[in-house]
Amino acid sequence: MTTPAMVVTKVGAGSQYALAATDSQGRYLDGGSSYQLLLPKDIPAKNFWSVVVYDPQTRSLLQTPRSTRPSLNSQSGSVATNPDGSTTIYFGPEAPAGKESNWIQTVPGKGWFTILRLYGPLEQWFTGTWRPGEIEQAQ
Repeated sequence: MTTPAMVVTKVGAGSQYALAATDSQGRYLDGGSSYQLLLPKDIPAKNFWSVVVYDPQTRSLLQTPRSTRPSLNSQSGSVATNPDGSTTIYFGPEAPAGKESNWIQTVPGKGWFTILRLYGPLEQWFTGTWRPGEIEQAQ
């Protein structure tokens, strides 16, 4: 079910969501594997953005050994950007070395899905001139 507030185009107000349950190859996301997601520079959010991981069985936040809040957001002050201004988010049971500030823990043996939220989405979101990358399995 969708409410009108979720689908109306209001630049700079409200929120917009992008959900992913599969990787770039169409495989369901596996908590025992490692992945990365590239968010190109100039993420179009007037207020802030967040990436949250959910449990598909409960549709609640994924409960992990590290945290009861498997998420990252631009307000935390700890998410690192790449030299070109983009941001890479890492998912997996273990953090990649040196990338802990951009890592969300997953749980081996459990699937998961993620939602990118833009609070105060900007024009580039609605026109499609800015798009998040696909979730890629790490090598």
